[in-house]
Amino acid sequence: MTPQEASILCAEICALAPVVPVLVVNDVAHARPLAEALVAGGLPALEVTLRTPCALDVIKEMSKVEGGTVGAGTLLTAQDVANAKAAGAKFGVSPGATDRLMDACEAQDMPLLAGTASSSDVMRLLERGYTVAKFFPAETNGGAPALKAIGAPLPQMKFCPTGGISVKTAHQYLSLPNALCVGGSWVAPNDLVNKGDWKAIEELAREAAALSR
Repeated sequence: MTPQEASILCAEICALAPVVPVLVVNDVAHARPLAEALVAGGLPALEVTLRTPCALDVIKEMSKVEGGTVGAGTLLTAQDVANAKAAGAKFGVSPGATDRLMDACEAQDMPLLAGTASSSDVMRLLERGYTVAKFFPAETNGGAPALKAIGAPLPQMKFCPTGGISVKTAHQYLSLPNALCVGGSWVAPNDLVNKGDWKAIEELAREAAALSR
């Protein structure tokens, strides 16, 4: 998969909903009902971060949910990419971008949202052929004003900003011409997941899906 092809696919995934849930799941038993609640609420693209021992099994379970598009977050190595692909991930997300990681994603036909935090990061990805990326960590990296400023000289790159974004700040990013969607963890808070309150999570998802962009 070329960077250009990967960017087209990432743009399509980002277009599915204004918010991509960023999920840290500690119990495989939560995987399927959590995915079902988020998809029912209108958020079909799901990022499962590889931050827990059961993350790959969670991806396998969530991939069985009709209407969902499950990706793997926190990709750091080529082995992470291979494992995520084998688990059924349809896209990958990384906090940064290294040549080895991008090589692996291209070899595995894994569309990648590589992390960027500066204009130099963006220029490096553009040189390689990527036109869709992650802006991370968004809130501590200048927030929506910083992303708007980067877009002035580099309008070719479109973003999924992630990191510290809430339902109260999401609209600041979604109103920007270079933001395709946002990533957020607020739609699946740990207390609701641990209680198994899938109806409440579905409502949070529905609220997020209604955000304008």
